[in-house]
Amino acid sequence: MARLAVELVNGDDPSDLRREFFEQHRVAEPGDDALAELVPLLRDAVAAVADAGSIDPVNLLLERFPPVMTVSTHDDAGGPHLHFARDGEEPTAWLGRSCAAALAHVICGDPDVAVGRCQADGCERFYVDDSRNRSRRFCSNTCASRTTVAAYRARRRSAAR
Repeated sequence: MARLAVELVNGDDPSDLRREFFEQHRVAEPGDDALAELVPLLRDAVAAVADAGSIDPVNLLLERFPPVMTVSTHDDAGGPHLHFARDGEEPTAWLGRSCAAALAHVICGDPDVAVGRCQADGCERFYVDDSRNRSRRFCSNTCASRTTVAAYRARRRSAAR
């Protein structure tokens, strides 16, 4: 769910993961108008998690979209696990509840999930760091390459002087 929150905040086109979440939980894909209230709150909460900042944005998201805990097995396809919104719920409420709970777990130190902010100059995107040693610094290979090339060119200019 943290990955879905990051995808929404980054404004990415719907991914297979996003489509699968909606289909699996019998939730309609919300339109941009429906997400207008949620995305700014979500952006603040993701930024707080990525920057190890104040917990207030996460608490505000939890307040506006309070999780409703249920145990689900996805029609007996998998083992029991917790959900923080009911299947088939209104899309924005389902997203808000699910993402709020996921980000609350992350800001409280969930060791399996780390959210970061891209370190490339001028990039405002976030990412979920699922690397083995949690050392990821960029949202994409494009940003990593652009930063590496810029550093190389700066070193070459300094050496030429």
